[in-house]
Amino acid sequence: MKSRIPIGPVALLLFLALASGRVTSAPATATYEVRFEADWSALTHPGAYPASAHFSALVGASHGEGADLWRPDEIASPGIERMAELGATSTLAAEAQALIDAGQAGAVILGSGAASPGSTTISQFLVSDAFPYVSLVTMIAPSPDWFTGVHGLSLVADGQWRTKITVNLYPYDAGTDDGATFTAADIEAVPHRPVDRVTDVPLDNGIPLGRFIFTLLGATAPPDALYENGFDPDLP
Repeated sequence: MKSRIPIGPVALLLFLALASGRVTSAPATATYEVRFEADWSALTHPGAYPASAHFSALVGASHGEGADLWRPDEIASPGIERMAELGATSTLAAEAQALIDAGQAGAVILGSGAASPGSTTISQFLVSDAFPYVSLVTMIAPSPDWFTGVHGLSLVADGQWRTKITVNLYPYDAGTDDGATFTAADIEAVPHRPVDRVTDVPLDNGIPLGRFIFTLLGATAPPDALYENGFDPDLP
C-alpha cells in the first residue's frame, strides 16, 4: 500500500509542475470537444450534391483498443446499418453501451446533425487512459447506405493526450444496400458486403466531405502520480 505524504513546499512544486502538463505519461482522464465541419456542396462535388443534402446525428463511443464500432473490410453491425441507411442512432448507441457493460468502452458519444455546408459541435466528451480511442459516425443524407466518420482514433501519442487532431472525412459504403444513387429505392444487399470507401460515381472525385476537429479541453493527473509525488488529494 502506498503511503500518503502530507503536502509541503516540495510536494506543492511537484504538484504544480504536474498540473501544468510537465509529465511524461498520459493523465487518467481527459475532456475533449469535437467540431464537425461539413464542406459537401455543389462547389466541392458538382453533380453529386442532392436536394436537402445534410448529415444525420452524430453517434459513437470512447473505447479501448480493438473495440471499434466499425472498420473497413468488415461487415457492418446492425447499428452501423441503421445509422447509414436511416440516420438512426439508437441501435448503434445500444451497441456502444453493450461494450461499456463488457468493460471495453467508456462512454457513448452523441451529437446533432448538420446541414452541408455547415457545422456542429459536441461540446465535451470524456476519455480515459483505459479508453483513449474514439469511433464516431454520421450518415450522408440522402443516400442508400453511405456514411462518414472515424474508427479507432487514438487521442494519445507518446504517452500524452493529443491537444488537437484534424481528420478529413471521406465517404464509406456500409455494404447493406445495393442502391447506387442518392435517392435510389431500398435494395437490400444479399449478402451484405464489407464496409468500403465510396470511390465510384457519384462520390468519386476524392475530395473530403468535411472534417472532425478534436480539441483537448482539460485533463486530470493519475492518482498514482499524485501519491508518488507526495501530494494527497484527500487533504483539504
